[in-house]
Amino acid sequence: MRHRLGRYGKNIQLEFFSGGPATEVGVQEFIDFLGKQSPYDRLDPGDLARLGDALTVEYFAAGATIVGPDIGVLEYLAVIRTGVVTVLDRSTVVDELGPGDTFGQFSLLSGLPPTLTAHATTDTLLYLLPDPRLVLEHPERLAFEGADRSVAHQALLARAASDSMMRPVTSFMSPVLWCRADTTIRDAALAMNTDRRSCVLFVTGTDAGAGAGNAAGTGPELGIMTDSDCRRLVATGTVAPHDPVRAIASAPAHTIGHRESAASALLAMVHYGVHHLVVTDDSGRAIGVCRVVDLSAADIRDPLTVRSAIEAARTIEQLVEATRALRPVIVELTDAGIPPLRVGGLVSAMVEATVEKCIGWVAPFSARSDDFSWLFLGSLARREPLPVSDVDTALVWRDDAAVHPSGEDVATRAGDVLTMVEQTGLSRCPDGANADNPLFHRSHDEWLRRARGWVAHSDGPGALLLAVMLADSRPVTGLLLGRSLEAELRAIPSDDAFLRRALADALARRPPIGFVKDFVVEASGAHRGQVDLKRGGLGPTVAIGRWLALRTGSPIASTQERLQMGADEGLLSADEAAQLRHAHRQVYELVFTAEVESLRAGSPVSTFLDPRSIDTLSRRHLRQSFKAIANVQDRLEAEWLGRGR
Repeated sequence: MRHRLGRYGKNIQLEFFSGGPATEVGVQEFIDFLGKQSPYDRLDPGDLARLGDALTVEYFAAGATIVGPDIGVLEYLAVIRTGVVTVLDRSTVVDELGPGDTFGQFSLLSGLPPTLTAHATTDTLLYLLPDPRLVLEHPERLAFEGADRSVAHQALLARAASDSMMRPVTSFMSPVLWCRADTTIRDAALAMNTDRRSCVLFVTGTDAGAGAGNAAGTGPELGIMTDSDCRRLVATGTVAPHDPVRAIASAPAHTIGHRESAASALLAMVHYGVHHLVVTDDSGRAIGVCRVVDLSAADIRDPLTVRSAIEAARTIEQLVEATRALRPVIVELTDAGIPPLRVGGLVSAMVEATVEKCIGWVAPFSARSDDFSWLFLGSLARREPLPVSDVDTALVWRDDAAVHPSGEDVATRAGDVLTMVEQTGLSRCPDGANADNPLFHRSHDEWLRRARGWVAHSDGPGALLLAVMLADSRPVTGLLLGRSLEAELRAIPSDDAFLRRALADALARRPPIGFVKDFVVEASGAHRGQVDLKRGGLGPTVAIGRWLALRTGSPIASTQERLQMGADEGLLSADEAAQLRHAHRQVYELVFTAEVESLRAGSPVSTFLDPRSIDTLSRRHLRQSFKAIANVQDRLEAEWLGRGR
């Protein structure tokens, strides 16, 4: 991965950025993308701009080696912009990386040659960054994690452990369609069409008959011609239909033993960059063919594949098709044992990619300038959405924007974006927290003016709600503008009256526990005998975390991080923080799992739970979590709201 660039410079003509006609893309796109990926999201606007100025871009076709043996010390670390990269230790797949993942940093920072190999599984575009220690003012803010900590790697391991992935590959194979090596492509294609097969096999090195080599029992070398070979080479006129199949076939065909699992087959396909594997018996003879679509039909899905499909979409129709797999992926990952908070982070990334794609198709937001910044609000901002969370958005633009929009025009254009978002199956906020609502789109200076008014007059109508929502905002486009606004909002002095009202609002939601009964349940109506987990458990922990963020003026973070920060700042004890983090995780998992079950069953989603539907131990743990929340609420109320009474 030495500096072999020059193919693309600072302004490049590529279709993937906009998903439509090729458009000129500058440094702002680089900043917007990097600023949302870990660990670059820890950088301030100045260092993000320096990184955007320093990076270069390189394209690798599917199957190309990006980092190989004997390459020497790397001069750049790589961030995947689009595509999928497979990382191998010798011949063993150890990781699968997708958009936003970084590799090569250990060689660059340590001065040692890389020990792993990286291949482009699909067409891949990389952002190459020089040594950050030579570019950034605060390089210490970049804390890279090990490869085995990546989400993709954990997803691969979890999927490999799932029941469907542990089934033998023979469960997914189709019978072999044989031909001769000298069979014409036309005749082989007709046979494939008649038998409804996507490939034919033949024995290499001879023009023997269809089954002769296979019957020998010696495991001869095989060739394979697929329907994609025909489309790629015959349909384009590269070869003629009367040429023999060996002219366009791949040989030797990649094989997998019949005792291997579906997980091994999927990893082998990722490794080799193929869509077909020949299944062989113990003697090496071909007994079937396994296709990637066979595995897909078994509901074996990959979040990286979905993310790549979203990135590659060039029309709203293609984007709708890509996002159809989003909720099945959520179900699949949950079944595979990935923790719900981790799945929520994956969901956030895929939803963000979808919304950003829609934003890029609507002018004036499609200009990729820093004149506009779209913000996520609420759970998506904290990267902890539930499977069917709404998409809450806001919008800010520069007061000196080149295209200075009217409020009415912004509402129309933002509405066009949200309409496309809804076409993909996502939902805008039903309570009005949407970028086409005048309450949620303003110029930079107007946002600041309103925010100062909300803080100074927090008893005004709606002021506290909007101020608290702004604590849970995260820019997804126009990062320099969005982060500048965030920093200025956090710098507004928060007087005691405002913080007291914010805490009072956070403590207003109480867990559903009583002195006599374990839980205070609904007495009547559709949810009689049930408790609202979101309002009574998830809401209070999120609200406490939000108040901690308001009080400390900290940047956007997850609820788990905010609760830990509360202990670090002395606002919570270590025990309180640990208990609240456990309670938040437990209730989030209960709500998340319930929504997954609703998706699986095709039934309406509900955050209500009948305590009798869970086992005694789980019910006891839930009550303990509710009590822990209530105890912290009581202590905060006495210490902070009792002061000055």
